[in-house]
Order: sequence, then structure tokens, then C-alpha cells
Amino acid sequence: MLAQYYNKGLIEAGCDEAGRGCLAGPVYAAAVILPSDYHNELLNDSKQLTERQRNTLRTQIEKDAVAWAVASVGNEEIDNINILRASFHAMNLAVKQLNKTPQFLLIDGNRFYNETQLPFQCIVKGDAKYLSIAAASILAKTYRDDYMQLQHSKYPVYGWNTNKGYPTSKHYDAIERYGITPLHRKTYALYRQKELEFN
Repeated sequence: MLAQYYNKGLIEAGCDEAGRGCLAGPVYAAAVILPSDYHNELLNDSKQLTERQRNTLRTQIEKDAVAWAVASVGNEEIDNINILRASFHAMNLAVKQLNKTPQFLLIDGNRFYNETQLPFQCIVKGDAKYLSIAAASILAKTYRDDYMQLQHSKYPVYGWNTNKGYPTSKHYDAIERYGITPLHRKTYALYRQKELEFN
């Protein structure tokens, strides 16, 4: 099972994001405070779980958590401030929306720009090491997937019901054929990189 805490005795919020590598849509982030003695053997990094497992765990996390919150930063702001800063901002927004103030933040990744006064620790692959970060990864991923599923009904040719905005062949094909939508990130490479042909 993943670790329950980083600092024994402190109220910790795990934080993670979803959607950094997508060509379209917002980046989502979540912050989760779990009970200090929390046990859930199924809870793991969202990338290691099936969609059904993630959705089942989301319901359980929302029921069991001391506090949880989800926030997002849209594609236009991503283009304005860059995806790294947008991801950090979304995490900070989620932390600020918690209805209980944590004493310490566990951040998935190797760096963080802190907009709060709270102490924090960055943990590489933290979503596979700490329960609270894994829980945050599941909430961020499932809420973002739900959003992209809704957008698929408006823009069905891009295949967002399956690729959720990530760069797949179908997504690139649709961009090349139909152009981009208001949800595409214009600072990203939205077209396939053509290899130079040498004769």
C-alpha cells in the first residue's frame, strides 16, 4: 500500500494535475486531505488504473476524504502563462478551495510555484508513493475526462471521447482536416512534425 503521510501528525494535502500534455482543453488539478490512518489497497497512481477503477475510486475518495477540491485553468490562460505555470496555478487554486486548511502540501513532481504560505515538499512520481497524491491524481484525471467527454459532443471529429485531447493520430488527422477549435492550445505543436525528405 502507498504511504499514508510524509510528516506524521500534520494535516497534509496531496496535490496533482492532469492534462499537461494535451493539445486541447484545460489543465485540471486536485488537492485531497485524507484521514491520517487511511487505508485503501486499490488506491494508486491514476495512470495505473482503468477508467472504471478511477471512477469507482473517485466516489470513494470524495466520501472518505477529510476535504477535497478540484480546479482548472483554461487553454487561453495556458497559452498566456505557459503550461507549467498554469499547472502550478491550478494546484494552488485547488488548495485554496479546500474547506479545511492543511498544514503541509505534498506536490507530485520535481518543482512547484507556491501561491500559499504553506510549507510543501515536491515528490517525483509521488502519485505512486503517497495515498493523498494518488487520490488527487484520480480526481484531477476523472474531472478532466468528464469535461472533455462533454466537449466531444460539440466537436466530435477530434475523438475527445477516447483521446481526451491528447495527441493521437485521430486528433492530428482531424486538426489537419478541420482546423482547430476554441479549446486548442495555440502555443502547442498542433500539427504533426513533417520529416524532411532528402533525395
